[in-house]
Amino acid sequence: MSGRVLVVDDEQVLRLTFEALLGDAGHAVQTAADFDQAVAALEADAFDAVFVDIILGGRSGLELLERAKGLQPTTPVVMITGQPTVEAASRALRLGAFDFMVKPVTKDALLRAARAALAHKRLIDERDHEAAQRRRYQALLTAIVEGVGDGVISVGVDGRLSQINRAAQELLGLTSQAALGSSLEEPMWAPLGQGRQMLLATARGGSAPAEARQQIVPAGAGPRLVELSCRPLRDGQGRAMGAVLVLRDRTRLSLLEDSLRSRRGLHGLVGQSPAMQEVYRLLETLAETDTTVLIGGPSGSGKELAAEALHYLGPRANGPLIKVNCAALAENLLESELFGHARGAFTGAVADKAGRFLLADGGTIMLDEIGDISPAVQLKLLRVLEDKIVERVGEAKPRRVDARVVAATNQDLATLSAQGRFRQDLYYRLNVVRLNMPSLAQRREDIPLLAEHFLAQFARRMPRPVEGLSPTALEALMRQPWPGNVRQLRHVLEHAYIFCPGGLIGPEHLPPELSAPPISPAADGPTSEAQRILAALRRAGGNKAKAARLLGLSRNTLYRKLNELGLSELGDGSE
Repeated sequence: MSGRVLVVDDEQVLRLTFEALLGDAGHAVQTAADFDQAVAALEADAFDAVFVDIILGGRSGLELLERAKGLQPTTPVVMITGQPTVEAASRALRLGAFDFMVKPVTKDALLRAARAALAHKRLIDERDHEAAQRRRYQALLTAIVEGVGDGVISVGVDGRLSQINRAAQELLGLTSQAALGSSLEEPMWAPLGQGRQMLLATARGGSAPAEARQQIVPAGAGPRLVELSCRPLRDGQGRAMGAVLVLRDRTRLSLLEDSLRSRRGLHGLVGQSPAMQEVYRLLETLAETDTTVLIGGPSGSGKELAAEALHYLGPRANGPLIKVNCAALAENLLESELFGHARGAFTGAVADKAGRFLLADGGTIMLDEIGDISPAVQLKLLRVLEDKIVERVGEAKPRRVDARVVAATNQDLATLSAQGRFRQDLYYRLNVVRLNMPSLAQRREDIPLLAEHFLAQFARRMPRPVEGLSPTALEALMRQPWPGNVRQLRHVLEHAYIFCPGGLIGPEHLPPELSAPPISPAADGPTSEAQRILAALRRAGGNKAKAARLLGLSRNTLYRKLNELGLSELGDGSE
């Protein structure tokens, strides 16, 4: 171990001897003959060790020792004397001397003292370097912590605060002077709520990272919605050192989300009316449960979108969402479609088929137009709902299935049940919770918002220089009864968007049927419904497909209603 050594002695022979011995040992040696030369050398260069004779002509080596410790506090100074006294040695040690040697100094003693002094200096330098590194790291960490917008709190394994940034202080209503070093058990930390338990548990047990969301009410301020994220702190050997908690203020974002939700809609549903706000509230509540939901409402009111919201807002969002239109399939096909079939179960069953229920395992199955299923399918569906068991057509083997059932209908299942056309036990099983979608006539104030939404969709799909609706076109839309509800409104706007060459959509771009006297809104009872259908058929010239569009119904639904009302022979059936 070599170093830079300063030798101070007024005797030239001793200086030269020390210089030669230390130089042969590999050290870089500089000498000084008196106090002033020594001070000049100490001011000019840094040394790893200094050897000083206690007598320097007219000045004292002890005086130089005191000056050296002032100039280079960490440099070891070895005092040398030919006339040792207890008083001199004691004073030298009080002034910070590293060692005290008595002349004559042997080569071994000199080199041993040099090695010890240099080793001591090396330890001090390493300690100071580590301390400087820690200070730099702490300064950098403090700058980072103070620079982020999130609150940051760290504690040691004893549960006492080691650091808190300004954002956390403001969020909790604390001051660093009052908080630093305090225990999290103290009452001042009560506003931290669940975060306090997270920090203590993580700091003491070094447990896994934890996340939470809670409301914090700091003293003298309003409530804040905060996301908490807690992580353990460990040293290089993996030992627990404490924990750090990050507090992210989500109050503004939460308020913004609530505001946007109330203004714009929820997961594909659009509307700001009180009726839709109630729908959103129910959807958010029901999405977190696993119960069967029956969605009612007229055709085109958004029942399918409501079913999607129930699925994607709930815990089954990552599972499949399977939709089945029960009115679109004949009884034998519907049974196979829902429950699956075994190979050879019937003519054409050339391979096994899982069925929609099994495909929906772990997710949600939506049964649309549930009121149209036959009694035989109703019975099998009841067993699935009650026992969570599916039997494929042509197979006696029961298969367990885990699928949430959401049913939808535009019919009055209670009336159908009372008439014996729908199983009462199945109706009760489906009607655990009912969600009714309002007709567009019940939420006319949503028409401008819906129009904006649909026109934006068309613009993305079919870019055209259409700027929006003119006031007169919007007024015409607001006057319509909308028997086909939102679906009909969408079709009308798509027609207008296509026929508008650019600028604002005017009344002349709307479908011709909207300029005719509107079909009266549906009243209760089959007579008024028959009158509406007859009016639509007359306006459509007997074209059932066009009449269905006028009514905002699917063709299958119109055909079913014509059969129910005994009007199936009307119209030419053209598509």
